[in-house]
This record gives sequence, C-alpha cells and structure tokens, in this order.
Amino acid sequence: MTQETRKLLLEGVSDAVGFVGGALAAFWLGRLLGFDIFAEGYGNSAIIGIVMVGIGGGLGLQIARRWRRAQVKKESDEP
Repeated sequence: MTQETRKLLLEGVSDAVGFVGGALAAFWLGRLLGFDIFAEGYGNSAIIGIVMVGIGGGLGLQIARRWRRAQVKKESDEP
C-alpha cells in the first residue's frame, strides 16, 4: 500500500467514524432528553431530534479531522 493510499484510507475511515459516532451520540442524547427522530409525524420532538443528529454528526466529523491533523503533525515532528 502506497503512502498516499494509506493517507486517503485513514482520512476516509476517520471521517466516517467521526460522523457516525457523533450522530449516534447526539441520537442517544436526544432520546435521553425526550426527542425522538422516529416519532410519528414531524412534530417538534422529531424535528429537534433530527437537528441534534445532524449537528452531532458534523461535530463528530470536525473532531475526527482535528484528531487526524494532530496525528499528522505529531508524525512530522518526530525525528
């Protein structure tokens, strides 16, 4: 596996894990707070739950990207 392929694979996997992890964390937090994205109809509870999942996925993605940048910087700083 070339270095470029490894870098791209790490980028894709870390983005996916960050997004899904953030979305799931927000989903369960929403369920804990009483917001159900699977509620019948599009009431306030469902809409707030959907927004929470979207925000959670985005935050998870950003955290994964910052982690990846820190790993790359750490590798480049090593002698």
